[in-house]
Amino acid sequence: MSTHDNTKLAATAAIAGGLGAALSYYLTNRKSSSSSAGASSRDRSSSFTNLNSRTSFIFQDPEYDIGTSAATTSNDTTVLMPHSHEERMRRRVAARMAVEEENSEPRQSVTVRVPASSANCGPGYDCIGLAVDLWTEVTVSRADKFEITAEGDGAAEMPKDASNLLVTGVKAAYDTAEKPMPPLKYHVVSRILFARGLGSPRAAIVAGGIIAGLVLAGHRLPVWGSESLLQIAATIEGHPDNVAPVIYGGFQIGIHNGTRWVTERVPCPPGTQLVMFIPDFIGKTSAARGVLSDTISRADAAFNIGRVAFLVHALAMGNLDNLKWGVQDRMHQPQRSEAMYQHLYPMIKGAEDAGACCAYLSGAGPTVMALTSGASGDIFTQREKERTDFSVAKAMMQVAQTFGVKGRIVVTQASQEGARVVKVDPPFSSEYITFRDNV
Repeated sequence: MSTHDNTKLAATAAIAGGLGAALSYYLTNRKSSSSSAGASSRDRSSSFTNLNSRTSFIFQDPEYDIGTSAATTSNDTTVLMPHSHEERMRRRVAARMAVEEENSEPRQSVTVRVPASSANCGPGYDCIGLAVDLWTEVTVSRADKFEITAEGDGAAEMPKDASNLLVTGVKAAYDTAEKPMPPLKYHVVSRILFARGLGSPRAAIVAGGIIAGLVLAGHRLPVWGSESLLQIAATIEGHPDNVAPVIYGGFQIGIHNGTRWVTERVPCPPGTQLVMFIPDFIGKTSAARGVLSDTISRADAAFNIGRVAFLVHALAMGNLDNLKWGVQDRMHQPQRSEAMYQHLYPMIKGAEDAGACCAYLSGAGPTVMALTSGASGDIFTQREKERTDFSVAKAMMQVAQTFGVKGRIVVTQASQEGARVVKVDPPFSSEYITFRDNV
């Protein structure tokens, strides 16, 4: 080794030694200061526990506990990654030093718009759903006596007593607010066909009722780290595949993590449209679940796991060509096709042959949902040959006629927006701030 190399080696060793010493000194001092700060924080937190403050939390995941322990103080030096949205919000709330009451003024009347939903999306049984740009409106008002009125699709079949799930949702909201539910008048304008596999009436009514009840009661819920509205709705429903997209919009994946329901959005590729064949007959969820076995084979489980992964990847990457593989299923579609919907698989093939990216049984059926591409801007000013929705709709209707199934074709799109308040008395808007639609 040359003298020059020895000199370089010695210099490198000296620099490394200096950096090591500096790092040790820094860590020692930080540990000491953290101990002091932790003791001070504990002193402060003990005084906060004596505050007579009530929170509006109906659920709080221990992982995101925003109590007054030292673990939630500003001395938390955990590195936040760009995706750590819930952790950032947890720290903001914790930095308030005490959680304030989140109640607001009770309202006299509220109207909520709620989207339809398409659950399962093929292999995502009870865990994947899509918000559909078809809407139902529910209006709930304080009244002298209980009353339910309805108009539109399914109005005649809708229960007009306390068994209506709209009432269930409103009552759940008042129970959450720990307030007695007053006599209320309910009015539903339904534009979602009843019992056709589009999330009506259960998910739309439950979510709309909960939101309406919370507004009337003047009660607000936490979202970050708890998704409390989702907890109420999914607990009533039993699964999140419909209520998650109804609440948040878009494609949603929902699971129960052992402690609470959790959901995440999957991107919906731009330019996609929803072409659905909606039969004239209804499909009861109880009957559709009744034809399913309680067990499946390992091969079928592996098949569905792979298809769900493929579906999510295709949506996230915008790879429309892979959607037809991603929506394949062995858990519920074959059984329901054989027992209830003989038109299903011929219609799926007809839609895909005509240019659809994919097609599947929407929810428990009987609606068949196809996704198409090519839409840009207002479709009525766009040349039809740039899109495939018309040819797909025609092919699906031809299959329906072959099987003697009467129904209609509806063309719409995914809704990136979930349920929302569109009218309230008294309004939230004021002379200083105007919310959307002057709500």
